[in-house]
Amino acid sequence: MENNVIRIGEDQVKTRQNVFITNVYGLMTGALAITGFIAWYVMSNDRLVAQIAPNYMILLLLELGVVMGLSFLVNKVSVNVARLLFVAYSALNGLTFGVILHFFTTESIASTFFVTAGTFGVMSLYGYYTKRDLTSFGRILIMALIGIIIASVVNFFLNSPQLYWVVTYVGVLIFVGLVAYDTQKLKALAANINGEEMEHKASIIGALTLYLDFINLFLLLLRIMGRRR
Repeated sequence: MENNVIRIGEDQVKTRQNVFITNVYGLMTGALAITGFIAWYVMSNDRLVAQIAPNYMILLLLELGVVMGLSFLVNKVSVNVARLLFVAYSALNGLTFGVILHFFTTESIASTFFVTAGTFGVMSLYGYYTKRDLTSFGRILIMALIGIIIASVVNFFLNSPQLYWVVTYVGVLIFVGLVAYDTQKLKALAANINGEEMEHKASIIGALTLYLDFINLFLLLLRIMGRRR
């Protein structure tokens, strides 16, 4: 009897995890679709690129403000407002991405996307199904991420090609690892969520986390695989 109760409890947890992860990936995919469509529209329009480019830094600051607002205020706003902020961030990213992608060939963009999607998928599956605890590994990755962010800021002034490529290749490894770590973290989170509203908000933040992993991995791989027009 006791074994049956334990088994039922485990099945309920697995079901909750599956539903939560499905919602997270659904939101992330929707956000990527918004970003991709807007980016494609912008990159295909020379006049639009010319209009957006002078305001590029302003858009980046807006993106930073929206993503920080969503991250820090998610528990103080309604679920609908949180979703709206996520959509707004995805759309702003589409505008800035459109300017970046305008200078690359369609073929190299497509190949980079498929490599990113494949890598992301494999590491997500690993993070979800592995029995290994990735917590300590994730902490190392986060510290390394802070390091390459600092290095990127420093290189903005140094303009060193060597440091640029070190940051690029190390960054790829970091975000590949973060995909697995974040997926496992979200799986663990799903087992401890109480309440429908908390579940919806957690799924939005989870989708944002994986969205950022995907986007950053894509940008870093584009540096390596991208071909200029």
